[in-house]
Order: sequence, then C-alpha cells, then structure tokens
Amino acid sequence: MNEVVPNRKEYDPRMHSTEHILNQTMVRMFNCGRAFSAHIEKKKSKCDYHFERNLTAEEITQIENQVNEVVKRNLPIQEKILRREEAGTIVSLARLPSEAGDSVRIIAIGDYDICPCSGVHALTTGEIGGFKIISTDCANGVLRIRFKINEQTGPKEVVHGNTGRDR
Repeated sequence: MNEVVPNRKEYDPRMHSTEHILNQTMVRMFNCGRAFSAHIEKKKSKCDYHFERNLTAEEITQIENQVNEVVKRNLPIQEKILRREEAGTIVSLARLPSEAGDSVRIIAIGDYDICPCSGVHALTTGEIGGFKIISTDCANGVLRIRFKINEQTGPKEVVHGNTGRDR
C-alpha cells in the first residue's frame, strides 16, 4: 500500500486531500464511516457513504464550514511508512488489500485525519482553497456528496510518494 497512485491528467492532489478531510468530517458529524466509494477528479468529485437519508441544507452548510475551517488551518499533510502491525494499532486496515505487504503508507492531515492511502496529496491544507458541496442525493441507503474546490488556488508542491523524508 505504499505505492503512490500515478498522477493522471484529471487527477488533482488538492482534491484527494479534500476527500480525506470530507471523510473525517462525515465520521465526526454522523459516525457513518469513511466513503466506501469515491471518484476524485480535478473539476468535481463525489463520495458515497452508507447513510439512510439525504442531508438537510443546515447539515450541508455545517459540513462546508467544517471542511473550510480545516483548510484554513493550513495543516501539514504528512506521509509515513509503517510496519503493518504498527499501522493497525493507529488506523483501520480493513480496506487494505491482503497483498499490500508488510509496510503501509499512512497519510496524516495535521491532527484532523489519519488513514492508509496510496494517493498523491497537497503539502498543506492551505493549498486546497475553498470547499463547496455541489449537490447531494440519497437512494437505497447510499448518500452521494458531489463537491468541488476553489480552482484559483493551485498546489505549490505535491507529495509524490515515499520521499524518504518525514514531514
């Protein structure tokens, strides 16, 4: 799990970091778990959660405010490579493929979120810009949240995998 996802043309490291912040916000607000499915692209992205209803307008505003507050804190986004046993004491490894090996790449967003991840990320949350939920819908116990980020703020540098430095 310490192999970094290749940087595709439609991929935006800032959007991937935003997905992590949104996931932790949903866990904290609704105890619904992280997204079980996500499609992350540069212009807009979506996350699917196990949830029994659509969000209210007030809840959407609360989620946007919380995500934007984390972004404004300009938290560092750090990677660590841990032995599987050690990683399992810090984060859930339930979604980790069995062939992932003995080491696990962990991404920590300041003190807000930590989870295993093979994706490319921004260096800080401040690089993300503004977060906005475009739409939500719920059907058959699945809540889909579509979102975008402010395109005026660009990444200064991105994490390109195991750089060998602890940041």
